[in-house]
Amino acid sequence: MLGRYVARARQGERIIVTDRGERVAEIVPLSQEMQVLDRLVEEGRVSWSGRRPVFERGPVYSGPSASDAVTEQRKEREQGVSGVDG
Repeated sequence: MLGRYVARARQGERIIVTDRGERVAEIVPLSQEMQVLDRLVEEGRVSWSGRRPVFERGPVYSGPSASDAVTEQRKEREQGVSGVDG
């Protein structure tokens, strides 16, 4: 019987599961993201254990922080304005 509901979800239908008239769960189609992930796994382009993905830390930027850069830009702008004769 569960197989029928799984087949309907595969076709795009959202199934609400009830227990004595109370909604307790739902069976939904896979999200677009999960469908893409499954395809990439099938193609051998990625591997996934089924657990929550863990991403490596991205590239580290060693320059000034965005806050420092904005502060410096404001100082330069103020100096340019105050240095104008008028």
